[in-house]
Amino acid sequence: MYCADCESIDDYFFDTTYFWLFLPTLETFSKVAGLCGSMDINATQQSDHCISCVVERPAIQKFIMSINGALESKEKENTKVTTACHDGAPSIDDMGRIVTLEILVNRYQAKWLIDSIEKERYETWFQPIIDARDESVFAHEGLFRVRDSDDSIVPPALAFKLAEKSDLLFSLDLVARRSAVECAARGKLNSKLFINFNPSSIYDPSYCLRATAAAINEIGLSPSDIVFEVTETHRADDLNHLKGILAFYRNAGFQIALDDIGSGWSGLNLLQSLRPDFVKIDMELVRGVHNDAYKQNIVNSLIQIANRSGIEVIAEGVETEDEASWLKNAKADYLQGYLYGRPAPLSTQTLSAEEAQQIDQKMNPLKAAAK
Repeated sequence: MYCADCESIDDYFFDTTYFWLFLPTLETFSKVAGLCGSMDINATQQSDHCISCVVERPAIQKFIMSINGALESKEKENTKVTTACHDGAPSIDDMGRIVTLEILVNRYQAKWLIDSIEKERYETWFQPIIDARDESVFAHEGLFRVRDSDDSIVPPALAFKLAEKSDLLFSLDLVARRSAVECAARGKLNSKLFINFNPSSIYDPSYCLRATAAAINEIGLSPSDIVFEVTETHRADDLNHLKGILAFYRNAGFQIALDDIGSGWSGLNLLQSLRPDFVKIDMELVRGVHNDAYKQNIVNSLIQIANRSGIEVIAEGVETEDEASWLKNAKADYLQGYLYGRPAPLSTQTLSAEEAQQIDQKMNPLKAAAK
């Protein structure tokens, strides 16, 4: 997906959908041709490695699931496909939407997620981050929640994994950042705000992040009160790209946090390369740290490294007083976890109709970019 196309979600399925499949081997071609024949689907051989076929909307699910079951994983990875809503050769725009068959199958399974984005069935809940010195509220982390058509909350990890597999990560990550800003404004949040973002969803920082930065400024939040938290740090495979993202945020006046430090050695490498303002110690290290000498050695080392580098430490996943007491003695700066509060939506009861309207108007550019 090119940056110019990122600000809308491409549609691949229509009342009558014309599929163009570019197949890696003659064996894969034979499988797809046989499948079309068994389903009485009108298919045309365009070349030795290309089949086009026409599928009406009621038959799309069966066709997608059947081809998904008929091909091996490598075949799906190497089969390219595009669709069109018209007869004849695919247009230039149709060819610009070519994806792998694997992505197309996941895109079909993600129809509910696209619907939730378009109908704004999502919100942000907030969890407090506590100052370890006096247990005052230092900040809140915005945690994205998306609902399906039955209004049930879908586990965030599941939603983001599906978005990644269906080439929707840009849209979902942008929606999540926008939701955090808007819900914080509506709830009149009076603390620092940690906003998660996945660096894999950012193509060009100056282009992809400008709507979020503009919305924060427009809505009246101070950049100094915003901390952008890099998630999936263990999967960062382009360090220069990540540095470019963080440089954009820093230049705009925002602070930076790295998530889940300690979950892999890559996290330590990122620590010295990126020099964040905050690091979060992975909750697996925090869980039961008060009676686990092995975890204590690791956490102590992480805190000492961060302190010597001028980086403040947040221990997340704190659930017991014993864990909190040990972490305070180890000089963690901030604590986060169920002990201090579960994620919850902010109340908007004090928001006037006029204030709500102003927030809507100021968020419109970012809403448009997410769709």
